[in-house]
Amino acid sequence: MTLDEIAIEVRKCTKCALSKGRKNAVPGEGNSKAEILFIGEGPGQNEDAQGKPFVGEAGKFLEEMLSLINFKREDVFIANVVKCRPPHNRDPLEEEVDECVRNYLYGQIKAIKPKLIVTLGRHSMRVFFPQIKSISSVHGKAYKKADQVYLILYHPAAALYQRSLAEQMKEDFKQIPEILEKIKKGN
Repeated sequence: MTLDEIAIEVRKCTKCALSKGRKNAVPGEGNSKAEILFIGEGPGQNEDAQGKPFVGEAGKFLEEMLSLINFKREDVFIANVVKCRPPHNRDPLEEEVDECVRNYLYGQIKAIKPKLIVTLGRHSMRVFFPQIKSISSVHGKAYKKADQVYLILYHPAAALYQRSLAEQMKEDFKQIPEILEKIKKGN
């Protein structure tokens, strides 16, 4: 499936209970040929209202971090694990995650073929690394699994709630160009 076909499916999806409370599904957006795919947890209130990922304060911080490495939103693809807002911003349930990942996220990865997948937050990390229990012990580390390179980062919203994480996130983020270069060289 193409990204456009996946987006159409996401917008009309009723596979789980999250669809009942949404204003807009948020399939994701960005460059369909992006070298980097950022994956967050799920839409918040602003994202649900606009149907776009990372448009609130966390999105502004993500854009600030992208600018640190000379990237713009248009250069990357931004998606979420779940495509509809969980009520009251609760954590997505396992069955909600499973539906979205199986039906949409894996298809997006296949369509984009990113060189680097950056997981933003523990929910995104656990999709690919369920054995890791704490993001604090692995943030800023790159992993290769089945010929795909992943970089595990804190979610930008974490820096909004814990300002002490903002500088750490920026330092972790600054590794992205070097990691991309190593991938391109086959290291």
